[in-house]
Amino acid sequence: MLMPKKVKYRKQQRGRRAGKAWRGSTLSFGDYGLKALRVAWVTDRQIEAARVAMTRSIKRGGKIWIRVFPDKPITKKPQETRMGKGKGAPEGWVCVVRPGKILFEMEGVDAATASAAMKLAAQKLPIPCKMVSREQGG
Repeated sequence: MLMPKKVKYRKQQRGRRAGKAWRGSTLSFGDYGLKALRVAWVTDRQIEAARVAMTRSIKRGGKIWIRVFPDKPITKKPQETRMGKGKGAPEGWVCVVRPGKILFEMEGVDAATASAAMKLAAQKLPIPCKMVSREQGG
C-alpha cells in the first residue's frame, strides 16, 4: 500500500472538503486521464485496487502514472470507547481529492482500451470520475 515513509506529525485534523482542484487538473504525462468529479477521501487501498484493475485491463501494454498520493493520516478510536481520553490511533492513509483532479494517467494504448481500463478503475473509487484525453483538451 502507498504511505509516506515519514511524516512531521502522526495525527492530523480532518480539514474542510470544499473547493475544487487548481493544481493537478490537466494531463501532464499521458494521453488519457481519469478526472474526479466530486470531493472525497481516497484511501491507499482504493488507489491500489484501481491501479491493479487498470494494469490488468491493458495487459501490461502501456504506461500508467498515479497522480495522487495518500499522505493524510486517519485516526480512529476503538469500538465502545467513552468520550475523551484524546485522539485515536492512526488507522490508515487517505488522499484528499477535489473535483477536477487527475487521479491516473495512461499512454501507449488505443482509446478503446484506455476507456475500458479507466472505467474499471473508476468502479474501484468512491467518487464519480470521467475519462479525459489530450484530443479533448484536458
